[in-house]
Amino acid sequence: MSTAASPRFFDGAAVVMGVSSCGKTTVGEALAAELRAAFIEGDNLHPAANVAKMSSGTPLTDEDRWPWLAQVGASLRGNKPVIASCSALKKIYRQRIIEAAGRPVAFILLNGDKALLQKRIAARKGHFMPSSLLESQLATLEIPGPDEDAVTIDISLPLEEQVALAAKFLCNKQ
Repeated sequence: MSTAASPRFFDGAAVVMGVSSCGKTTVGEALAAELRAAFIEGDNLHPAANVAKMSSGTPLTDEDRWPWLAQVGASLRGNKPVIASCSALKKIYRQRIIEAAGRPVAFILLNGDKALLQKRIAARKGHFMPSSLLESQLATLEIPGPDEDAVTIDISLPLEEQVALAAKFLCNKQ
């Protein structure tokens, strides 16, 4: 999925973020391939207790999230190009990730219409996050402000366009 405007190499750290079913993994994997970066699936870093809690339909608390966010940030450490997926719903969560990473981290918010998100989450199979938690995630989401290194991309766009926009955003930093 190469685009002429995309770079051949990316040397930073980025998080593809958003609520459940927005496409974090799909866009993150494609973006990492495009930019020749490693991809880290943030869901795989959750402690078992968090997965059990979410699977039962119970939203995580901030206290539940701190160790997980530290793991996500730690996965971004170093000087190699890396992209992770993580909901990163609140500004303080994004700040914790940056602190744990010990380097600048850019954020790519995949955002979209609630009806589209509900349709996607209902169609998803084999994931621990039930559709009942979408509402709490939407209520928790703090859109990154102008003081954050972030871009918002509409999830209704084709995958190739989402990846191209994210790659352009990350490349303009170098």
